[in-house]
Parts: sequence; structure tokens; C-alpha cells
Amino acid sequence: MPQTLRAPTHSELLIKKSRFIGCVQPMADRACAQAVVDGLRREHPGAAHVCWALLAGGQSAAVDDGEPGGTAGRPMLEVLRHQDLEGVLATVVRYFGGVKLGAGGLVRAYTDTVAQALLGADKVPLERMEVLRCQVPYAQEGLVRREVEAAGAALQEVAHGSLVVLQVCLPASRAAAFRQRIDDAAQGRAGWLPA
Repeated sequence: MPQTLRAPTHSELLIKKSRFIGCVQPMADRACAQAVVDGLRREHPGAAHVCWALLAGGQSAAVDDGEPGGTAGRPMLEVLRHQDLEGVLATVVRYFGGVKLGAGGLVRAYTDTVAQALLGADKVPLERMEVLRCQVPYAQEGLVRREVEAAGAALQEVAHGSLVVLQVCLPASRAAAFRQRIDDAAQGRAGWLPA
């Protein structure tokens, strides 16, 4: 089962006077990843390279940022794939120390930096989410809100009209049981709308 990370974790390696500062973090898409990379470039103006790899479905990327082709981004991406991660950005900021590492040395340095960061990472299973829309009388709104909280679901939207419509997001594996609890508790007064 694919996993993602709960929070960013960091690592730092010193290899032949070059400093490699790594970070792995949860990331939704390429636009967000690019914003993080741009921030790292501003934060480390003296760095020789800011290499990165993103594993996020159809928006994956591997960027060498001036290192010889295939020595940074692609090896970093392979580390993420090997650990069965999804929705994760790996970045490595390199300060050049004056000693060339060669292609093999660069591949090892970048993969080791990412692997070291992943050692301390808190991995969580990636679950498919489902959105449900429930329609209830006003008297049942509190009951549905309590069930949403008890289920650990996220209440995304509430609309008040002739009835109350609540939009809820929760793991797909728990959606059927949640619907059944609402149906039982509302005693047939809950209606389900297309999401």
C-alpha cells in the first residue's frame, strides 16, 4: 500500500567538503513543489544546486539543476519509488566544496541524503478519500456533526436551506459504515445527495 509522510524531515551530509542538505516532505502537486524549490533557492543563495524529485501521480518530476544528467533528480526519485511513497517531495541543496565527486559519487551522495532523511520520517498509509453529501432536518444537524467528529471525518461545507446539507470527506474504507450510522441515528430522516 502506498504511503506518504506525516511531516517534513531533514538530513545533512558532508562528502569531500561538499555539503548536502536534504528534506523529504508531503506534497500535493508540482505547483506546490516548485514553490518550495523556489523558496529553497532564496533561502540558500550561495548553493551550487537545488535538486529535487517529486512523486505525485501524473505530476512526478526529477530535476538535476545543473548536475550532470541523471545524477541527482532521477536517483532521488528512485529512492522515493523504492520506499513505495506517493505525494512526496525530496529536495537536496548542495554547497560545492571544491572536490568533484564524479557521476557515481554524485548518485550516491544524492540517494544517501534522501535515504537519511527518510530514516527519520513518519510514514502514514495513503487512503482514497470519499466525499458524501447528507441532507437532514435542522433538528438532526447536531447529531450528524457529532457523528462526523466521532468518525474522524472532515466537515467541508454546510448549507442551510429548507434542510441542512452537510458535505463530509472521509476515507473510502469507512464511508459505508458512516452512512449506516447516520441512517440509523436519524431514523430515516437523512437523505444522501450525489457528491
